[in-house]
Amino acid sequence: MKVTLISHTPDPEKLAATAAKLCYSSAGISSLREGLTYDKTESYIDMLVSIGHESVMEHVSFTFGIEGISRACSHQLVRHRIASYSQKSQRYVNENAFEYVTPPEIEAIPAAKAEYDRIMREITGSYEMIADLLTETHKEKMLSDGINADTAASKARKLANEDARFVLPNACETKIVVTMNVRSLFNFFRHRCCNRAQWEIREVACEMLRLCLKEAPHIFRHAGPSCYVTGKCPEGKMSCGKIKEVTERFGNFMNDAAAERSDQ
Repeated sequence: MKVTLISHTPDPEKLAATAAKLCYSSAGISSLREGLTYDKTESYIDMLVSIGHESVMEHVSFTFGIEGISRACSHQLVRHRIASYSQKSQRYVNENAFEYVTPPEIEAIPAAKAEYDRIMREITGSYEMIADLLTETHKEKMLSDGINADTAASKARKLANEDARFVLPNACETKIVVTMNVRSLFNFFRHRCCNRAQWEIREVACEMLRLCLKEAPHIFRHAGPSCYVTGKCPEGKMSCGKIKEVTERFGNFMNDAAAERSDQ
């Protein structure tokens, strides 16, 4: 799994603070920005979070490239609706000899890993056989309709991918570009950095948060799982029951991220 911060809104913290300050001032926007020193910006960010004035955070967005995750993980990711996504298409991209993600629990049991790999090889073979059969059928039909041979071959394979992909597993690796504003990221981190989140999306979320902390440390020091941010777990009877352990772990995570930033 690899997460890259591709782009983000320039000067993100000052922009959020400017938007907030504008709500409470009759001054011009340029003068508002000029008065926002580093310390005042930090103070504004803390105040905004403390009173729940998160709408101004929607002016700031971050774009990530995420590679080497499973389709099972990306299905969870795209459930976060206030975001933009661009994902590798299994319709237009051949998945011959596709890469796949192996859960750690399966990896740890040799017999389970052997069976898992066997099934993936079997699916690969089935995908390729079905795709070849469909390609040949589509190609023959196009040729009979008078379509040029080269064009027919190219179009036939793309049509074959449409249906052959139905046999591909949730384990199949994918790539996706994700853009979220800060308010959406706060929500994403509260849910997906949680101990109850599935292991793969939790790893993705934590890496996204680490990258965000480098660029906007004052904003994202208020981010993380709900128990870390609010001191309470919203999961009720479904709580992992490890609030102290999780908050301590995230406290260390935040300290490590701060140390990493200061070393750069």
